Amino acid sequence: MATKEDLACQEIFDRYQFSGAGASMLPQLLEALGSPERSLRGMTVVGTNGKGSTCAFAVSALAATGLRIGSMPSPHLQRVTERIRINGVPISPTACHRAFAKVDDTLRRTGLAVNAGAVHAAAAAVHFARSDVDLAVMEANIGGQRAAVNCFSPGVKVITGVGLDHEHLLGNTLGEIARNKAGIVRDGDHVVLGELPEEAAKAMDDVLSNHTELTVWRIHQEVRYRPRTARDGRTVLDVVTPHAVHRELPCPLRGEHQHHNLALAVAGIDALVEQGVLRGISEEALRAGLAATRWPGRLELLAPARLGSWTGRVLLDIASNHQGAATVAPEILRESRAAERTALVFGTLRYKNVATMLEPLPPDWPVVLTRVGHPNEAAPDEMRTALATRRELYVRQETADAVRHACELVGTGGLVTVLGTPLLIGRVRELFQLPPG
Repeated sequence: MATKEDLACQEIFDRYQFSGAGASMLPQLLEALGSPERSLRGMTVVGTNGKGSTCAFAVSALAATGLRIGSMPSPHLQRVTERIRINGVPISPTACHRAFAKVDDTLRRTGLAVNAGAVHAAAAAVHFARSDVDLAVMEANIGGQRAAVNCFSPGVKVITGVGLDHEHLLGNTLGEIARNKAGIVRDGDHVVLGELPEEAAKAMDDVLSNHTELTVWRIHQEVRYRPRTARDGRTVLDVVTPHAVHRELPCPLRGEHQHHNLALAVAGIDALVEQGVLRGISEEALRAGLAATRWPGRLELLAPARLGSWTGRVLLDIASNHQGAATVAPEILRESRAAERTALVFGTLRYKNVATMLEPLPPDWPVVLTRVGHPNEAAPDEMRTALATRRELYVRQETADAVRHACELVGTGGLVTVLGTPLLIGRVRELFQLPPG
């Protein structure tokens, strides 16, 4: 149950989320706060998809060395406290409210206007300074050039990939979006690049060519990874970077796409060592840390799942765009083979391309459309029009009703897959009484 501090943090966050301001005044806000970001070292992670998982791998591995690692994932699923973490664990509601309240008070005193992303970044910096973190792993919320974390300069930048999403903010082509993401890079940085489409790769190279003294490691070039089967039957990865060769690394997160994210995280850690920010990490600590990685809401399987008299399986994923849905579709299809019947619960924002997001999944699966609890949510009736070619469409305005209807459709032992915004996934996790994490 949400505490009064949880609710107070949410109230502050919401007030700035819908303020219409941007993040351009964040440097002045940080200065007014005493520049808590000044001593932060670590890495910044940007990209269309895979940011959160890459950060989760990196945080868990670095924490296994005994260091205190701050992170600031975005967005949250259930509580604002999830947005500020130490060693992967959300901070307490009291500590969270203390940090957000300090930022809020400073904004009221100075009259500066910023958005919720900037408030989040500033509150995280305040808490990290109070907590004496050794390193920070900072995730951009949207974009790169205009992202709040662009005010921090830890020296290692990881760009996970580029796809079409948030076009109204970042541009309508892969090249435009890639240039926006690359705006996070500064002279002298160590850059780790994930797999990029040709148009995005060319635009990225154009931006990087205008910087000096960069070190650039590209996936499949300077950084390579190979999945294989270990003697105990588990899938493990060998990851090779210019710094080291890592053998038999465990990948506990579901989906083959997580191999790419794990390799980026390992390369980012090796880049920290190359820059002298980190002394090194033993292979034992690296394996233990990676094995302990958890990241709720990303192909998260609840098995068995119980809701009233229904028992079956529920698969949750934040598929926020076509690329994300296509990436997780193979794992969803794999899970569906063990069920007699599968149904989807789906909800998203109104500027998303609803039809293309569900293209990777079978057209005969029933879909229950629902609201997600956001001012910019896509109306279920409008989504039904966009998905008119699908055979079975249902509308349930409330999340709980949508999930219950999907459970009725699949019957006992069936699979309910929930796709959509983090708010939707968070609501479903609350419905199944899962703690924030």
